[in-house]
Amino acid sequence: MGNIVSISTIGQDSHRFGEPCGDTLIRLGGIDIPFDRPIEANSDGDVVYHAITNAISGFTGVNILGGEADKICLEKGIKDSSVYLEKALEYLTGGKIIHCSVTIECLRPKLMPHIPKMKESVGKILGIPASSVGITATTGEGLTGFGKGEGIQVFCILTFTKEI
Repeated sequence: MGNIVSISTIGQDSHRFGEPCGDTLIRLGGIDIPFDRPIEANSDGDVVYHAITNAISGFTGVNILGGEADKICLEKGIKDSSVYLEKALEYLTGGKIIHCSVTIECLRPKLMPHIPKMKESVGKILGIPASSVGITATTGEGLTGFGKGEGIQVFCILTFTKEI
């Protein structure tokens, strides 16, 4: 039997908001959140799931977004970002996710009331308890376009265990 090591990877994604259009929903962390502006994206624009997908790609070396996800989205018309995340998880052999930390930067919508449901959703799709998912939100003091309300940016760090 080999040694067990911990490995962490980072993922990032961002999207611009479209023009205000009244009552709409945006998808973040697998849940729908009321907002007055859509996310501009080919998919459902779930930047939380996209950042997690990119962090998994950092571990596996298989780029899903911009590769297989484009085929799924543009050729098959599947817009659900959970499908892309599940595709990334298919390549996760030899490692196990044990913790997920997500930081979301945006001015609006206010995310604090939605974080518990987002943690549950992220934990469920990753196969870890919600208590092993950390999600924080910040405006970044308005120093970037995200903190000024132009869009939303997410950073994710995943911690894996792997036998070597």
